[in-house]
Amino acid sequence: MASLIQAAGNDPVVGTALSLSVPAKYRSLVEEAGHTCSAISPNLLAALLTQESGFNPDAASPVGARGIAQFMPSTWENSGVDGNGDGKRDISDPEDAIPSAAKYLCNIADDVKDVPGDKQKNMLAAYNAGTSAVKKYGGVPPYKETQNYVRSISALANTPAGGKSANTDQAATAISAAKEMIGKPYSWGGGAASGPSTGTCCSPRGRSGKSTVGFDCSGLTLYAYAKAGISLPRTAAQQYAATEPVKPGDVRPGDLIFYGSSHSAIHHVGIYVGNGWMIDAPRPGSNVRYDPMDTMPDLIAVARPVASNNKEI
Repeated sequence: MASLIQAAGNDPVVGTALSLSVPAKYRSLVEEAGHTCSAISPNLLAALLTQESGFNPDAASPVGARGIAQFMPSTWENSGVDGNGDGKRDISDPEDAIPSAAKYLCNIADDVKDVPGDKQKNMLAAYNAGTSAVKKYGGVPPYKETQNYVRSISALANTPAGGKSANTDQAATAISAAKEMIGKPYSWGGGAASGPSTGTCCSPRGRSGKSTVGFDCSGLTLYAYAKAGISLPRTAAQQYAATEPVKPGDVRPGDLIFYGSSHSAIHHVGIYVGNGWMIDAPRPGSNVRYDPMDTMPDLIAVARPVASNNKEI
């Protein structure tokens, strides 16, 4: 599967315009704020907000970060702006938080401009880990969380726009639906065409989804493609049987990534979003998130959902 991953990561024509996933009520804010300085762009800002909160203005992290841009209160105190001119700086108001995120990115880009390496990656690393860490290590610090953060946002921001055919429109719809579920908890057996749901008992390691509203891997893909008008079966193996295999070099966003020791023993599925990344519900105890395609060692196939198609496995 190495050649498949290589082809998927390097294909210059794959991609879906990131703006497709920006909620309409925030699109003009992102487009305007994305031109605050030359170090950022609307796509970069949209990618950051997607990664930080999935465009949820009420998001709150366990460590205290708040709002659509996940500012820590201390950072907000120093960097928050009154974007809508109503006389107050509200960390929970996207009209303040989105331009604040753009301004903060510009400020830290200037602060780390003399650090060696890729300037965009250094800026993103500083947003996640702080400018002092980037300066200390002379670039992206060796923190796994920060390194994954930088890779994920860079991949999303640099994903080119896709085509306009019916198939790519359906793929874009499925990706957009999956992105809206980022942060939802994993629930064994959870997820339906209508959205997140309680799951069943039990996973191979005895984890029950009966008390958790969310998705397992195939529940997420089932839901995302239901939004695009394509019905998929419930399990990952059944979904493989209802899709068409994709050749290396033809992989495009919206394709399903399957993992297993054989085609009849598929145990995991994710939705490819471009540049070697996918959205998936990884395992009990985790949330829906972005993962690299090589997150598991047994990637066995990439296939494309189609209507009313089944094959033997």
